[in-house]
Amino acid sequence: MKKYPCVIRGVEQKIPNVAPGTPIYANAVVVGNLIFVSGMTAQTFDDGNCLTHTAHDQTIVCYTKLKKVLEDAGSCLENLVRTLVLFKDMKDYPVVRAAELEFFKENAPTLLEHPPGSTVLQAAALARPEFLVEIEAIAVVKDE
Repeated sequence: MKKYPCVIRGVEQKIPNVAPGTPIYANAVVVGNLIFVSGMTAQTFDDGNCLTHTAHDQTIVCYTKLKKVLEDAGSCLENLVRTLVLFKDMKDYPVVRAAELEFFKENAPTLLEHPPGSTVLQAAALARPEFLVEIEAIAVVKDE
């Protein structure tokens, strides 16, 4: 097993580097040939701030971060097996799916023909009030 830490403001998010009540987690964990990616939000790795306040733009940020985490772990978007998309409000579903399609067209066109499995849920709340979307994923390290 290999873990890829979450780093914000240049600091790995683990005890004792996090404030009380702040979650500690890895961005991804690789077990065998599978990569389990934690939920990505519109929070920047640079300073922890939320980058945008629209569901469309937050989706683009989530997938941009997901792409980086997958590449850091030795994979790519084309190797997505499954996504879980969490919404603050289900009314954003068509906006998020349109942004996802836009992102895949530009960054992983094979997913248009061969999409990953996907589940969507409206959560009672996301980690912070400004988050509208959160996306977690499972991928393979190498396409077999």
